[in-house]
Amino acid sequence: MDQRTQPGTGGMQAEAALIRAVGTFALTAAVINVIVGGGIFRMPSALSAQMGAAAPLALVAGAIAIIPIALCFAAVGSRVLATGGPYTYLTATFGQFAGFIAGALMWISNITSSAGVAAALSEQVANLVPALAPAVPRALFITAVYAALFSLNAFGVKLGARAIVALAALKLTPLFLLAALGIWFVDWSQVSFSIGAIPSWGALGASMVLVMFAYSGMETALVPSGELRDPSRNVPRATVAAILLVVLLYLGLQIVGQGVLGAGLGRSTVPVADTAAALWEPGRVLLLITACLSMTGFMMGNLLGTSRLVYALGRDGYLPRMFGRVTATHRVPMHALVAHAVPAWALAIAGSFDTLALISGGAICLVYGLVSLAAWRAQRADLRERGDAPFVLPGGPLVPAMAVGAMVLIVTTLTAKEWTAILIALAALVAVYAGLHALRRRG
Repeated sequence: MDQRTQPGTGGMQAEAALIRAVGTFALTAAVINVIVGGGIFRMPSALSAQMGAAAPLALVAGAIAIIPIALCFAAVGSRVLATGGPYTYLTATFGQFAGFIAGALMWISNITSSAGVAAALSEQVANLVPALAPAVPRALFITAVYAALFSLNAFGVKLGARAIVALAALKLTPLFLLAALGIWFVDWSQVSFSIGAIPSWGALGASMVLVMFAYSGMETALVPSGELRDPSRNVPRATVAAILLVVLLYLGLQIVGQGVLGAGLGRSTVPVADTAAALWEPGRVLLLITACLSMTGFMMGNLLGTSRLVYALGRDGYLPRMFGRVTATHRVPMHALVAHAVPAWALAIAGSFDTLALISGGAICLVYGLVSLAAWRAQRADLRERGDAPFVLPGGPLVPAMAVGAMVLIVTTLTAKEWTAILIALAALVAVYAGLHALRRRG
């Protein structure tokens, strides 16, 4: 019997069941689309409140931290080709349990980030349609959004990838225009790149968790490696190009907001829209609509990528096997889609952006540190799947060491409340892993 088929299930299993339909352009769009999600529409005011005129320095520090991480993702992603992203990278380099820990942390981060952005999306929409602000209409709206995104993903990776490209184009154009045109109206006395302007090193450290949350997303977009064309070439190109574009965009928006609104930026609940309104009054509504499109695009990419992570965990027996099956008709992991969408939907209704973003940011910093170690190990062992020429990190262990050091510094700023939430969720998933491992041994 063909190992890819499961009789009576109407599904297929194993990597060969997936379709390699995602190229460089679609992957770059997916990475940008997931990164430029909800964080950028809340981050400028939060950074301004913590850092004052020196807020752009937090983004520069974040870029210094995220670029080595992007290089590590490019390096290990060009060597490990199976679907799963960080989970697969750690499994290939450090073994099964390390891979599971990476996958579990990433799932925790992605559920909380999807839920947090959905909660923020409901707030943005309520600014446009006040009737959706009360609890019941808000819950119904969040439910409708998740149902629509689930349906798009359920009809195949091609449709999902096309929707991501379309959403990326719609949301990025106004943001790049605001950054490019607004720079001419900046009052530079409101912006400082001087280290002496930092209120305190504690303020800088605390702001970094939010910055890393805003920069995160490439790990989710790279999970469907089994559905990429020529990963050894496309992963490095798409990852590095996307990160550089995002850094420039975020820095531009922060400078424009700081230079146009001044101290008022830290008090704004919709800072990007208020910045646009200060330059051109109708711009506020345009940017609120852009925020809604952006957050929807983030959730779309999050669901696409994370469902493939859950698929990989089920495929390899760390979650129930049904999560590792794909449908025969559209070749999508339907059970994995449900497993991610349902808890994210529930948390979105019950939670808030601020709380969920900090939990997600802390968990993803731990994942980034692990992936950086995997990149070092893969390059040292010269791991090459399918025999393709990989992307080689310059300087040997230097880039991974920089990435790990940055993540260690950032996670030390997490509070006990955030650590507790991460560790409780991780302990629950480890218990599932241990139970399934014990069942396999008995079997």
